[in-house]
Amino acid sequence: MTSQVSSPAEQADSTVVGEQRRAAGTKDVRRLERVVIRFAGDSGDGMQLTGDRFTSETASFGNDLSTLPNFPAEIRAPAGTLPGVSSFQLHFADHDILTPGDAPNVLVAMNPAALKANVGDLPRGAEIIVNTDEFTRRAMQKVGYDASPLEDGSLDGYHVHPVPLTTLTVEALKEFDLSRKEAERSKNMFALGLLSWMYHRPTEGTEKFLRSKFAKKPDIAAANIAAYRAGWNFGETTEDFAVSYEVAPATTAFPPGTYRNISGNLALAYGLIAASLQTDLPLFLGSYPITPASDILHELSRHKNFGVRTFQAEDEIAGIGAALGAAFGGSLAVTTTSGPGVALKSETIGLAVSLELPLLVVDIQRGGPSTGLPTKTEQADLLQAMYGRNGEAPVPVVAPCTPADCFDAALEAARIAVTYRTPVFLLSDGYLANGSEPWRVPEPGELPDLAVRFAQGPNHSLEDGTEVFWPYKRDPHTLARPWAVPGTPGLEHRIGGIEKQDGTGNISYDPANHDFMVRTRQAKIDGVAVPDLEVDDPDEARTLVLGWGSTYGPITAAVRRLRGAGEAVAQAHLRHLNPFPANLGAVLKRYDKVVVPEMNLGQLATLVRAKYLVDAHSYNQVNGMPFKAEQLAAALKEAIDD
Repeated sequence: MTSQVSSPAEQADSTVVGEQRRAAGTKDVRRLERVVIRFAGDSGDGMQLTGDRFTSETASFGNDLSTLPNFPAEIRAPAGTLPGVSSFQLHFADHDILTPGDAPNVLVAMNPAALKANVGDLPRGAEIIVNTDEFTRRAMQKVGYDASPLEDGSLDGYHVHPVPLTTLTVEALKEFDLSRKEAERSKNMFALGLLSWMYHRPTEGTEKFLRSKFAKKPDIAAANIAAYRAGWNFGETTEDFAVSYEVAPATTAFPPGTYRNISGNLALAYGLIAASLQTDLPLFLGSYPITPASDILHELSRHKNFGVRTFQAEDEIAGIGAALGAAFGGSLAVTTTSGPGVALKSETIGLAVSLELPLLVVDIQRGGPSTGLPTKTEQADLLQAMYGRNGEAPVPVVAPCTPADCFDAALEAARIAVTYRTPVFLLSDGYLANGSEPWRVPEPGELPDLAVRFAQGPNHSLEDGTEVFWPYKRDPHTLARPWAVPGTPGLEHRIGGIEKQDGTGNISYDPANHDFMVRTRQAKIDGVAVPDLEVDDPDEARTLVLGWGSTYGPITAAVRRLRGAGEAVAQAHLRHLNPFPANLGAVLKRYDKVVVPEMNLGQLATLVRAKYLVDAHSYNQVNGMPFKAEQLAAALKEAIDD
């Protein structure tokens, strides 16, 4: 199901499974198919931690889920202000889902700013849990409330639960030797306990997590656990929450296997480690911290036991320079960044094109231009990845479509890089990087064989019969040059950015040779083997929706809605953006209309129009947030009817 759900209070037809409890004087339990919850508060209120913990327990319970963290770019925005609001949205269900949900059924608002920033997203009848302790006159005036929204009738269309979260937390922790300010910091755990009771989430994992997180401060760990339990008990005993809700595990949504909750950046880091093991090459990451890519550097730095070496450079240029040097030395080399960093790395990417060495350039896209929106998502680096270098410098481009798919995309990018001896762009984005979903942990035997063969000796015979090594003599199938590890006897060769002579690699300014080398490098990329594009078209539709990257979830959810309403619409999603799948042109010609939704101003649509002369229609959004399924469905319906 992908349609917007009503709030729990409106689910009059929900299955009531608590008859015995009601007969015994306890609270009813209603079963729901899915729920969307949003935690919102100051950037110092721990909303991301609260959401992460609720997500982890939901994953362990067996629900399908999708998340949307949303936080300010500032490390600590002014307290109580609209720019300082941090939120975490979680959509979980008893069946397969694709997006974090269009609108929350439940909003937990820790202060007036959180309420004002998020109430506009709520459907009528949604539940709002507000921390009444924070609704002081000064706090409300700071965000433009002339009167309390809890008293002026503006929230009459919602089911409001006023809860003095701060007071209750401080009261629950009075036996601990904590100042009031220290005790107040645990109010997010009180809220988490309340929501955990409300939706029957497991508790053991969170309590174990808190003991581990605060292992060096056992009193703080105990206080947070006490606040968490107090929130649970409050939900059980207060009369304001007369009903709790169950969302059964999604038993039919997942093939058999071992699952864990995973974010896109974590999946990408694991995919790079897996690629290192499958290529039998040491993994080297040369990077400079940048939002939203830094988590990959942080994660990989923890895995020295897998032969991973991480280098935090002094700037973006040094990071990729070190990575390219590692590639020359025989490592699986990676550099991670976001759009502004790609701009700085562009000259070295061009050098990697000229040297024809494998290098993974991981771009976690964010809002631009310049510094732009560091913590918001966008898909606007596609043309930069394709053309953002001087000269003719083609590189393959791969894009994952879900957080879990970042693992497979990393393996695919590594396959192309080592097979064709080329830098490869991997285009993720902030939505995938920070969002999470269940991931089936693959068995080792399911991973691709990426074995690499280094050059071992001479590969060319001169006219006089002398055996020599030519660093630019190519494999006839892939056009890849040999990968010669420095120090291998007899394989000494010149490298640099000046144009090479075909075969020998010597410096050459010959016009004909330059023309040949430019065309050969392009032919190598054009010849990269990629799978044909798969099309989902059960009804022989006339309209095709073509997407790439993180728009997969919203597009698929919108297509499901349209098909459920009786509309015929086809869907295809690109992983490989350079080169395109060989059958893409034929696919596009089968349809009267092609609609391309993108979180940019039409970059893929521009490429498709130019290459295939197809009148692709763009549907664009650049507000820093992912598409909503309802919004996309309406736009696609209009395109179908046009």
